[in-house]
Amino acid sequence: MQSMSCDGEVSPNESAPFDLVNPGGDPEFLIVCDHASNALPAGYGTLGLPEAEFERHIAYDIGAGEVSRLLAAHLDAPAVLACYSRLLIDLNRGADDPTLVMKLSDGAIVPANRDVDPIHDTVEFEHRLLHFYLPYHEAISAAIARARGRGVQPVIVSIHSFTPSWRGAARPWHAGILWDRDDRLPLMLLDALRMEPGLVVGDNEPYSGRLKGDCLYKHGTMNGLAHALVEIRQDLICDEAGQREWAARLAAVLRDARRDPDLGVIRHYGSHTDGKKRL
Repeated sequence: MQSMSCDGEVSPNESAPFDLVNPGGDPEFLIVCDHASNALPAGYGTLGLPEAEFERHIAYDIGAGEVSRLLAAHLDAPAVLACYSRLLIDLNRGADDPTLVMKLSDGAIVPANRDVDPIHDTVEFEHRLLHFYLPYHEAISAAIARARGRGVQPVIVSIHSFTPSWRGAARPWHAGILWDRDDRLPLMLLDALRMEPGLVVGDNEPYSGRLKGDCLYKHGTMNGLAHALVEIRQDLICDEAGQREWAARLAAVLRDARRDPDLGVIRHYGSHTDGKKRL
């Protein structure tokens, strides 16, 4: 597969914030991974955190980037992966979300993010939006435009991972399917994955897919494209064997689902969050 790596021109000291994989591939699917990397651009150091914090989920979705690349290879599909840590800016948030730049994450205070918001350090906030957030989403929009230029309405699949436990409680799910109002792909994935013996798959667990302005709201819901977010438990994809197993599993399920012609039709379902004010 062809890949445009994270070395595009952004500024003299910054690399491209996204990795565009296989842009000329089969456009029926588009794979995205918002939290694929724990890296930071030059000049940001560790944001004032101990380096060990970047091995935790607060910095990236462990295993998700590797699964995304393997899934794109299985499907011969294009993929857009983030090149930088969610601690720099969270690409799976709306531009006006107060958690766009996290100041506190799972007990870790992020010193360099303390004042980065639209009220205090507006210069740095706008810099991160302009150079890291917007190019990633523009790359996804461009991939959708390329698919439509070939007469295809792509199905968007977002890959994430979650921790095996949260605040001392074990999470029972092996995976979860997150979605909002458009149930076309999510229900197919839930049905197919739950047919596998012993596999526990959450419906909008361990998180909800009803997030105003998130990546799939922006590119799936607003465009009327079929989409779903797949969460995989990190301990299942922390090594190559697990990553290959889950990529192959998802590829098989997605190929079967894509046989339904309704997935290739533009349908505007809207969102449960429409009309709701942000707290």
